[in-house]
Amino acid sequence: MATRNELVEAIAARYARSDRAEKARILDEFVAVTNFHRKHAMRLLRGGASAGRSGPRPSRRIYDDAVREALLVMWEASDRICGKRLKPLVPVLLDAMERHGHLTLEAKVRAGLLAMSAATIDRALRAAREKTGQRGRRRGSASSAVRRSIPVCTFSDWEDPPPGFIEADLVAHSGPVASGSFIQPLVLTDIATGWTECAPLLVREQTVLVEVLSEVRKLLPFGLLGFDTDNDTVFMNETVRDYRQVAGIEFTRCRPYRKNDQAWVEQKNGAIVRRIVGYRRYEGLEAAAELARLYATVRLFINFFQPSLKLASKQREGARVRKQYHPPATPAQRLLTDPRTSEDVRLRIKAWQATLDPVHLLSEMCSAQQRLVEIADRTLPSEYEASPAPTLEEFLSGLRTAWQGGEVRPTAQPKAAAKRTRRRPDPFATASERLRDWFEAEPWRTGRELLDRLQAEHPGVYPDGQLRTLQRRLKI
Repeated sequence: MATRNELVEAIAARYARSDRAEKARILDEFVAVTNFHRKHAMRLLRGGASAGRSGPRPSRRIYDDAVREALLVMWEASDRICGKRLKPLVPVLLDAMERHGHLTLEAKVRAGLLAMSAATIDRALRAAREKTGQRGRRRGSASSAVRRSIPVCTFSDWEDPPPGFIEADLVAHSGPVASGSFIQPLVLTDIATGWTECAPLLVREQTVLVEVLSEVRKLLPFGLLGFDTDNDTVFMNETVRDYRQVAGIEFTRCRPYRKNDQAWVEQKNGAIVRRIVGYRRYEGLEAAAELARLYATVRLFINFFQPSLKLASKQREGARVRKQYHPPATPAQRLLTDPRTSEDVRLRIKAWQATLDPVHLLSEMCSAQQRLVEIADRTLPSEYEASPAPTLEEFLSGLRTAWQGGEVRPTAQPKAAAKRTRRRPDPFATASERLRDWFEAEPWRTGRELLDRLQAEHPGVYPDGQLRTLQRRLKI
């Protein structure tokens, strides 16, 4: 803008002295250089550059504090999802919370919530987000005969399958050590709708997998038509192959060492299993039972109250990939709008959704997560034991202020940050006490002055290249 103002000052006088034809030529050149609108350029050249830079425009406050407070409650009840995902969820979540008596809003506040755009939602939640601070695989040798009999299906081979074609994978709850026996949940993700089911396997064994898969099929709102897995031996065996042949299920697999062939389920492994359960080690019957209770709640909350983006298409232009996505929607919403869904399934989904309370589900998830932590950390000292789980009333009353406590989300369990240790010897190890005494006596001294003093006392020991290290030490 400063350069444009200088250009206005340079040609405004000549523009005022010129005739009509010359003014047109000057104006054409000025518009081409500045990209200003022609009318705006004419006004600038007639009046000259502005005296000073104008300040920011005053913001128009359309939504009052009541709407913003209600939005904060909705954001907490949705487990702090982004504005783009929260916008389509607001009508569903608002009806559910009002139906169960968790929220009572005036007509004006309700209309404001429904009218908010995704960008406005993100701006209204910016302060709360800043307060919260939101940001080796085991491979076995598969049976070659069974693997050769199963066709390969890559990511590009999924065109537009009907609901019922799923990808399956196992997630290891082994903690930092992969030895021994530990629980591995079976994760199933539907390609068309994103419907996700999780069920824990007490041991990694093919007959247990078949039994768990049979129970999960009873929970699916649609029939299981296709079953796509990786090349793990727990899937590539006669037991699983014979089971799908008897059940009439199409069985496919991905290419070895190509995780992107199973991008749908791999994404859910991180977005659901790891973010909700975390990276601790779980083993034994008690942990498996508690995981089953947690996943029974998670499946309802994720499939009915967590919108997600689904890739519509992508095009590669040189080194750049352009992606287009469908509008955010929950798996239940995609299942209802899919024309291939039967009317019976639609009626069951609608009746099912009418009975669900998202706040109650979120509270149950928090309680189950705390019980899992207690099971995993029983070897820790008593001072690290988890606090008792809050009641539903306590959980609901804290939705308006939960963001003030930082990032505490049931669907985003934090991963412990790796501690960075010193990799080189401390060059000021022997002079630390001396430096501290100098600093306490004269705290206004700079790092350069202290380094000069050290160099005078110990010639050749502390080179100039260690100035930055000393300045960081002084800052601490």
